[in-house]
Amino acid sequence: MLEKNYSLEAILASVSYYKKPKAKKRLIFDQSALGGISSRWVIVFFFTLPVVEYIAIFNPWVFDRLGIAQAIIFYIIFLSMLMIMVIALGFINNHKVIRQITPSWRRHFPDIELEWVLSSGTTPYKDFFTHYSSALNENLQGEALHNSLKIAFYTMQEENKVLFEAMKNRSSRTS
Repeated sequence: MLEKNYSLEAILASVSYYKKPKAKKRLIFDQSALGGISSRWVIVFFFTLPVVEYIAIFNPWVFDRLGIAQAIIFYIIFLSMLMIMVIALGFINNHKVIRQITPSWRRHFPDIELEWVLSSGTTPYKDFFTHYSSALNENLQGEALHNSLKIAFYTMQEENKVLFEAMKNRSSRTS
């Protein structure tokens, strides 16, 4: 498979959104910056599923055959299946985006683990989106953005040196 080399802006646009003055991590990663489908369409699809299910179960033809009690039970059961499907599809979408951007991320920041940057838990890079927001507020792009983020990563590593060393040692042991 041929790997594409994505720009730093495309990588960050796929995993975050920027609404002045803050950048935040996306819940559903956006593939449009990578040449795929927009996360907005994925979210619209997720919201239309219960409506389609409602129309399918509560239309007159099906409703007459099921009755009110069975229609409600079917709706609840199928709705729980849809919720599981939405969570699974969201996970698959996010995992696909991570797989796509990881090689390009490693070209930009070879020593920085992308999973640590995007983690919701405590990592040395927990303030990444704060630093990214300030870089965007300064209208940095291209090489200036890259250099600003390199400095931010170094700063975050120094601020969280003990945690960084512990996580680095743990990952080297599991490799």
